[in-house]
Amino acid sequence: MPNREHWGTRIGLILAMAGNAVGLGNFLRFPTQAAQNGGGVFMIPYMISLVLIAIPLMWVEWAIGRYGGIRGHGTTPAIFRLLWSHPVAKYLGVLGLFVPFVVSCYYVYIESWTLGYAVMSLLGMLPKVPASTDPHTYLAPFKEFLNAYTGMGEGDFYRPSLKAYFFFLVTMGLNVFVLIKGISGGIEKLAKVAMPLLFLFAVVLMIRVITLETPMGSAVAGLNFLWEPKWAELTNPKVWLAAAGQVFFTLSLGFGAIITYASYLKRNDDLTLSALTASSLNELAEVVLGGSIAIPAAAAFFGVAAAQTIAASGAFNLAFVSLPAIFANIPLGQFFGFLWFILLFFAGLTSSVAITQPVIAFLEDEFRLDRRTAVLATMFVLFSVAHVAVFLAGALDEMDFWAGTFFVVVFALCEVLIFFWAFNPTQAWAEINRGGYIKLPRVFFFIMRYVTPLFLLLITGWWMVTILPGYLAESRWTSWVAREVLVAIMALFCFLVYFQDKRRRKRK
Repeated sequence: MPNREHWGTRIGLILAMAGNAVGLGNFLRFPTQAAQNGGGVFMIPYMISLVLIAIPLMWVEWAIGRYGGIRGHGTTPAIFRLLWSHPVAKYLGVLGLFVPFVVSCYYVYIESWTLGYAVMSLLGMLPKVPASTDPHTYLAPFKEFLNAYTGMGEGDFYRPSLKAYFFFLVTMGLNVFVLIKGISGGIEKLAKVAMPLLFLFAVVLMIRVITLETPMGSAVAGLNFLWEPKWAELTNPKVWLAAAGQVFFTLSLGFGAIITYASYLKRNDDLTLSALTASSLNELAEVVLGGSIAIPAAAAFFGVAAAQTIAASGAFNLAFVSLPAIFANIPLGQFFGFLWFILLFFAGLTSSVAITQPVIAFLEDEFRLDRRTAVLATMFVLFSVAHVAVFLAGALDEMDFWAGTFFVVVFALCEVLIFFWAFNPTQAWAEINRGGYIKLPRVFFFIMRYVTPLFLLLITGWWMVTILPGYLAESRWTSWVAREVLVAIMALFCFLVYFQDKRRRKRK
């Protein structure tokens, strides 16, 4: 059995797990989803999904990871094989490599935008346009700036600016630097610095936004718009689907990263309270801080009606168009703009190193590569594939749908079915509670064994019936090229798992 790394401190573990979960989605995707899906009433299915799906799955993933880690494995192809002896188990585990790797291929690129915008904001390089009573006129220069920066247009190919590509290279380099340093020496140290700063910057921005008041409105009106319950939406299945999807996205469930991080726990390390603490930090960042910055600021500056339109236009416009426009016309706007984008960069960096770690751990544990070689091999392939999202129109959306939306739910369903059905459920429950600072109420055994998989089955079935046909009907050639790339990545991981398993059986 290889001598695997361990977390240096419990606080470092919790902050790293929180850093994995606290990402761009907390500050961009959550307020957008809430505004688009019933405002305050969105929180009812959100909280139900949190209790019945997210928190139970969080404990399941921590337990699966620790169970595999003390046996020398940190990724799901090998761990699923330990839990379930069926030959298909290890190939279901391939999703625990495929999902985080594909997401990281486009996530690092978006993360690099935040670093570029942070630097440009600090140096005063973003547009300077006098405020206008017409938000569309006022926002147009910032939209044009984003399009010029990313090179996104109407054609089949994107042409990012040299600045965008430069910051992409810098961001890749920072990810490589942190990952090469290892679990305690790199990822944990990053989390101990980045997470406190992230929360500090978010609190400063929240205070500044809440005090915003203009002739167009106030931030308080924006909070009312965001959280006013639209009760008729509660019966809309799409709202429930959106809430469950947001819970998955925000806690990084079904990505394989939590399992890999938990594999570096020691045999009797606490996971019940630690997992709950990491989840609570994420919810604080998302619901309290994430819900109090972007949408309220837009409402204060452009009015509630325009804020609703901005929210409907998507997370990118919210982050890179409306917020820079607001900061451009308030005192110390360059500084607050820098805080906003560097906050997003810290959130992105702590998440990107987490979702890249599973493939690195796979190469270390199963192929006995040293840390440096495993990191460089992984990041070379990641860097190469990322160019598909950088240059090919529609590829980022395809990657996000298949890896970042659809397969995360499928993989989470595989996790809970294997752990609480294929594996011994009594032993699974004992594994979750072993060494825990708190003992879970027995009702969660029932939830994990029956309720959580039922919810996941319903979500998967709904997507396959209502959403999947529309994506499969997409005829744009660039979408099909992106899908072929995804199939190639899946085939590569399946081959590596097959090859490693064949070597293992020969050694026996």
